[in-house]
Amino acid sequence: MSKFMILIYGDAERWVAMSPEEQRVHNAAHAAFAKAAGKRIVGGEELELAPRATTVRKGPAGRLITTDGPFLETKEALGGFYLLEAADVDEVIALASQLPEVAAGHSGVEIRPVVDHG
Repeated sequence: MSKFMILIYGDAERWVAMSPEEQRVHNAAHAAFAKAAGKRIVGGEELELAPRATTVRKGPAGRLITTDGPFLETKEALGGFYLLEAADVDEVIALASQLPEVAAGHSGVEIRPVVDHG
């Protein structure tokens, strides 16, 4: 089995503006995904909105510089992730296609294989 990271991106303003019914439908879709994926999910979390992020870099003199907010200015920010174990990427694509962010116009899902250094 290989590990795959499903990265969920979207427009935080659109997520925050969801009505209670839209939130219920959205959460139900994630629950259905989790049920379908079952024990293949080995980790995952919803992340705080991008403005709560802290970016860490070294400056020209080697000093540590921290900045509030994300490094990149973009509408779509990382909003959450799932870590799955699966036989291949096709299995992960089939599962990820159930996520509501795949169908929403303001969001998307990225799948990346996890490098095995062992």
